[in-house]
Amino acid sequence: MAYLFYLLLSFVVALSPAENGKRDRVLFDFDKPDAVRTWRPVNDGVMGGRSSGKVKINQYKNLEFYGNLSLENNGGFASVRARDEGLAMKPGDTVVLRVRGDGRTYNFNVYTQRNMGGYSYRQSFATVDGEWIDVEFPVDKFVATWRGRNYRNQAFDPASVAGLGILLGDKKPGVFKLEVESISLKSK
Repeated sequence: MAYLFYLLLSFVVALSPAENGKRDRVLFDFDKPDAVRTWRPVNDGVMGGRSSGKVKINQYKNLEFYGNLSLENNGGFASVRARDEGLAMKPGDTVVLRVRGDGRTYNFNVYTQRNMGGYSYRQSFATVDGEWIDVEFPVDKFVATWRGRNYRNQAFDPASVAGLGILLGDKKPGVFKLEVESISLKSK
């Protein structure tokens, strides 16, 4: 009987609205090995650079973005991207990443074009070497970028987000590693 009560209580808590009426929706988690299929690396080799960014699901069931950032041949960025039509963001939402990094500063990008070309809308985040942190990106704070330049007057429609990604381009050559436990969306 006590087990049945515990099970019922767990179900009620799971269905209860989150604190302050906010609800979280998981966009990406990585508990299945094939979760990496959605993600693909895009590095500075597209313009002659020598950086090598890779992605895998590690033994802890986290997305691991890792590699070596190189400034050779006018390079200097490594990234990983995922295309997904079902992100359904709206004004006032906040994207939340649970990450463990290496002390470097990364960029979180969202893309509105299905081919993920053109503008990306970006926010930066600093990691703490070896520590798990939650990083929040209010949807209303994304700034349009293209080839490293900001375009503050470019409108952003969160409902049109077709993909997202993480980019390292801090101009510091060397090995990097960022683990992502989950990516979720917090709505008002």
